[in-house]
Amino acid sequence: MVGGLFHNMNNNLDFLRKNMQINDNVLQQSYEHDCAKVISCLSTCIFPDKTSYPIDETMVHNGPPHPSNYGYSYAKRLIDIQNRGYYEKSGCMFTSIIPCNIFGPHDNYKPEVSHVIPGMINRMYDLIHTVKDLPEEEKVFVVFGSGKPLRQFIYSIDLAKLIIWVLDNYESVEPLILSVDEEDEVSIFDAAMAVAKAFDFKGKLICDTSKADGQHKKTASNKKLRNLLPNFQFTPFEDGIKASVAWYIENITKARK
Repeated sequence: MVGGLFHNMNNNLDFLRKNMQINDNVLQQSYEHDCAKVISCLSTCIFPDKTSYPIDETMVHNGPPHPSNYGYSYAKRLIDIQNRGYYEKSGCMFTSIIPCNIFGPHDNYKPEVSHVIPGMINRMYDLIHTVKDLPEEEKVFVVFGSGKPLRQFIYSIDLAKLIIWVLDNYESVEPLILSVDEEDEVSIFDAAMAVAKAFDFKGKLICDTSKADGQHKKTASNKKLRNLLPNFQFTPFEDGIKASVAWYIENITKARK
């Protein structure tokens, strides 16, 4: 069970219970059926709210997560605990990856559950087609929150390539952060500007500060990944946004919305 900031804030108990049940079912069945390897997907949002930056793989359990998504965070942290337990008891190669914020084709665009970028893509598409007859200066896109929080975003195709690499090459129960470099971090407002550019939207972007920002930043270090795979080339953020918007426009009738 996964969703954006507001879905998490309103459903912490469900995020905790359902993900704990999924974790236990998948890992126990993998153990009972002698699965050679399991890679579970965690998230940078599970790290402590109060911490030093950049965060790395050793810091997952160093303090409470941000209160907006504690249900999801604690459930995901428990995967790391279970992985270690299965490895210590039976030598199972159950491990985990920790990607930063993911975006790309085939995302979930449902307004009540979507993450920030697919949510923006869906809302901007609808806005453009609703106000197409208005002058450009009267078209206004609303960014939820102050626009100031910082995030690292990874293009889903890049993440898929890295997961295949992990499957074939990474032999440790210790988590592995899969993230773009620290200098590639962007603000939410920067992300909105990139989406607007991909749509060729010429109107105004304003911030609705009555809506929650969530965690201000969760800058992750990919030093461990870079040491293992130094030459991996990440898709530039704006290129990934452009491709994601193009996919959405082309597949609007079958996108999850």
